Amino acid sequence: MAVQLDISKLNLQDALDLAVLIEKEAEERYLWIADKLGESYRGDAADFFTMMAGNEKKHGMELAERRRLLFADAPSRVTADMIEDVEAPDTGKPRPHMSPRHALEVAMESEIKAYDFFDQALPGIKDPEVRKLFEELRQEELEHQGLLNEQKVKYPDTLEPDLGPDEIDTPAL
Repeated sequence: MAVQLDISKLNLQDALDLAVLIEKEAEERYLWIADKLGESYRGDAADFFTMMAGNEKKHGMELAERRRLLFADAPSRVTADMIEDVEAPDTGKPRPHMSPRHALEVAMESEIKAYDFFDQALPGIKDPEVRKLFEELRQEELEHQGLLNEQKVKYPDTLEPDLGPDEIDTPAL
Protein backbone atom coordinates (compact mmCIF):
# COMPACT_ATOMS: atom_id res chain seq x y z
CA MET A 1 0.00 0.00 0.00
CA ALA A 2 1.40 3.37 -1.01
CA VAL A 3 1.92 5.93 1.72
CA GLN A 4 0.31 9.27 0.91
CA LEU A 5 2.79 11.89 -0.28
CA ASP A 6 1.86 15.55 0.04
CA ILE A 7 3.70 17.08 -2.91
CA SER A 8 2.88 20.61 -1.74
CA LYS A 9 5.13 20.08 1.29
CA LEU A 10 8.21 18.83 -0.56
CA ASN A 11 11.46 20.66 -0.20
CA LEU A 12 14.14 20.42 -2.91
CA GLN A 13 15.84 17.43 -1.27
CA ASP A 14 12.52 15.57 -1.06
CA ALA A 15 11.71 16.44 -4.67
CA LEU A 16 15.07 15.15 -5.89
CA ASP A 17 14.63 11.97 -3.84
CA LEU A 18 11.17 11.55 -5.37
CA ALA A 19 12.54 12.06 -8.89
CA VAL A 20 15.30 9.48 -8.30
CA LEU A 21 12.73 6.95 -7.06
CA ILE A 22 10.49 7.57 -10.07
CA GLU A 23 13.39 6.84 -12.42
CA LYS A 24 14.39 3.74 -10.42
CA GLU A 25 10.85 2.37 -10.50
CA ALA A 26 10.67 2.87 -14.29
CA GLU A 27 14.10 1.25 -14.78
CA GLU A 28 13.12 -1.78 -12.73
CA ARG A 29 9.77 -2.14 -14.51
CA TYR A 30 11.39 -1.96 -17.96
CA LEU A 31 13.88 -4.66 -16.92
CA TRP A 32 11.06 -6.79 -15.53
CA ILE A 33 9.15 -6.52 -18.83
CA ALA A 34 12.27 -7.28 -20.88
CA ASP A 35 12.89 -10.37 -18.75
CA LYS A 36 9.26 -11.45 -19.03
CA LEU A 37 9.32 -11.13 -22.83
CA GLY A 38 12.70 -12.75 -23.30
CA GLU A 39 14.98 -11.54 -26.08
CA SER A 40 14.47 -13.24 -29.45
CA TYR A 41 16.75 -11.12 -31.62
CA ARG A 42 18.67 -7.85 -31.57
CA GLY A 43 16.20 -4.98 -31.80
CA ASP A 44 13.13 -6.87 -30.58
CA ALA A 45 10.71 -5.55 -27.94
CA ALA A 46 12.76 -6.96 -25.05
CA ASP A 47 15.84 -5.24 -26.44
CA PHE A 48 13.87 -1.98 -26.70
CA PHE A 49 12.72 -2.25 -23.07
CA THR A 50 16.28 -2.99 -21.95
CA MET A 51 17.41 0.16 -23.77
CA MET A 52 14.66 2.16 -22.04
CA ALA A 53 15.78 0.77 -18.67
CA GLY A 54 19.27 2.05 -19.42
CA ASN A 55 17.89 5.51 -20.21
CA GLU A 56 15.93 5.60 -16.96
CA LYS A 57 19.00 4.42 -15.02
CA LYS A 58 21.16 7.14 -16.58
CA HIS A 59 18.62 9.85 -15.78
CA GLY A 60 18.21 8.52 -12.23
CA MET A 61 21.97 8.56 -11.70
CA GLU A 62 22.17 12.17 -12.92
CA LEU A 63 19.43 13.18 -10.49
CA ALA A 64 21.07 11.22 -7.66
CA GLU A 65 24.38 12.97 -8.29
CA ARG A 66 22.65 16.35 -8.27
CA ARG A 67 20.99 15.41 -4.97
CA ARG A 68 24.32 14.23 -3.52
CA LEU A 69 26.07 17.48 -4.49
CA LEU A 70 23.38 19.57 -2.84
CA PHE A 71 22.53 17.46 0.21
CA ALA A 72 25.42 15.00 0.66
CA ASP A 73 24.29 11.95 2.61
CA ALA A 74 21.29 13.51 4.35
CA PRO A 75 18.70 10.78 4.92
CA SER A 76 15.77 10.64 2.54
CA ARG A 77 12.26 11.17 3.84
CA VAL A 78 10.71 9.98 0.57
CA THR A 79 10.44 6.22 0.14
CA ALA A 80 9.51 3.89 -2.71
CA ASP A 81 6.17 3.07 -1.08
CA MET A 82 5.17 6.71 -1.60
CA ILE A 83 5.11 6.35 -5.39
CA GLU A 84 3.42 3.93 -7.71
CA ASP A 85 3.56 3.84 -11.48
CA VAL A 86 4.47 7.49 -11.97
CA GLU A 87 6.56 6.71 -15.04
CA ALA A 88 6.81 2.92 -14.95
CA PRO A 89 4.96 1.10 -17.72
CA ASP A 90 1.79 -0.75 -16.79
CA THR A 91 2.53 -4.37 -15.83
CA GLY A 92 -0.36 -5.50 -18.03
CA LYS A 93 1.19 -4.08 -21.20
CA PRO A 94 3.69 -6.77 -22.21
CA ARG A 95 2.40 -9.61 -24.35
CA PRO A 96 4.06 -12.54 -26.07
CA HIS A 97 5.67 -11.63 -29.40
CA MET A 98 5.22 -7.92 -28.75
CA SER A 99 6.56 -5.89 -31.68
CA PRO A 100 9.30 -3.29 -31.15
CA ARG A 101 6.82 -0.63 -32.32
CA HIS A 102 4.35 -1.77 -29.66
CA ALA A 103 7.17 -1.54 -27.08
CA LEU A 104 7.84 2.02 -28.24
CA GLU A 105 4.16 2.89 -27.82
CA VAL A 106 4.20 1.49 -24.27
CA ALA A 107 7.27 3.62 -23.52
CA MET A 108 5.52 6.67 -25.01
CA GLU A 109 2.53 6.10 -22.71
CA SER A 110 4.93 6.05 -19.76
CA GLU A 111 6.63 9.30 -20.79
CA ILE A 112 3.22 10.97 -21.20
CA LYS A 113 2.16 9.63 -17.80
CA ALA A 114 5.30 11.12 -16.21
CA TYR A 115 4.72 14.46 -17.95
CA ASP A 116 1.14 14.50 -16.64
CA PHE A 117 2.36 13.72 -13.10
CA PHE A 118 4.72 16.71 -13.04
CA ASP A 119 2.25 18.97 -14.84
CA GLN A 120 -0.59 18.15 -12.44
CA ALA A 121 1.67 18.55 -9.41
CA LEU A 122 2.86 22.06 -10.34
CA PRO A 123 -0.20 24.07 -9.25
CA GLY A 124 0.13 22.75 -5.67
CA ILE A 125 3.85 23.40 -5.29
CA LYS A 126 4.76 26.40 -3.19
CA ASP A 127 8.54 26.03 -2.91
CA PRO A 128 10.15 27.91 -5.85
CA GLU A 129 13.10 25.49 -6.09
CA VAL A 130 10.77 22.47 -6.21
CA ARG A 131 8.59 24.24 -8.77
CA LYS A 132 11.65 24.89 -10.94
CA LEU A 133 12.76 21.24 -10.66
CA PHE A 134 9.29 19.92 -11.54
CA GLU A 135 9.09 22.29 -14.52
CA GLU A 136 12.49 20.99 -15.63
CA LEU A 137 11.42 17.36 -15.19
CA ARG A 138 8.17 18.01 -17.05
CA GLN A 139 10.17 19.50 -19.93
CA GLU A 140 12.50 16.49 -19.95
CA GLU A 141 9.49 14.19 -20.31
CA LEU A 142 8.46 16.20 -23.38
CA GLU A 143 11.97 15.81 -24.78
CA HIS A 144 11.82 12.05 -24.14
CA GLN A 145 8.52 11.92 -26.04
CA GLY A 146 10.21 13.74 -28.92
CA LEU A 147 13.08 11.25 -28.95
CA LEU A 148 10.62 8.35 -29.03
CA ASN A 149 8.74 10.00 -31.89
CA GLU A 150 12.03 10.23 -33.79
CA GLN A 151 12.58 6.49 -33.17
CA LYS A 152 9.24 5.57 -34.75
CA VAL A 153 10.69 5.67 -38.26
CA LYS A 154 12.93 2.71 -37.37
CA TYR A 155 10.00 0.38 -36.76
CA PRO A 156 7.14 -0.82 -38.95
CA ASP A 157 3.92 1.00 -38.12
CA THR A 158 2.20 -2.00 -36.60
CA LEU A 159 1.30 -3.31 -33.20
CA GLU A 160 0.81 -6.80 -34.63
CA PRO A 161 2.70 -9.65 -32.96
CA ASP A 162 6.34 -9.96 -33.89
CA LEU A 163 6.46 -13.49 -35.29
CA GLY A 164 8.93 -15.21 -37.56
CA PRO A 165 7.76 -17.50 -40.38
CA ASP A 166 8.41 -20.60 -38.26
CA GLU A 167 6.23 -19.23 -35.42
CA ILE A 168 3.10 -18.51 -37.46
CA ASP A 169 0.34 -21.08 -37.12
CA THR A 170 -0.78 -21.87 -40.64
CA PRO A 171 -3.76 -24.11 -41.27
CA ALA A 172 -2.99 -27.54 -42.69
CA LEU A 173 -3.93 -27.90 -46.33
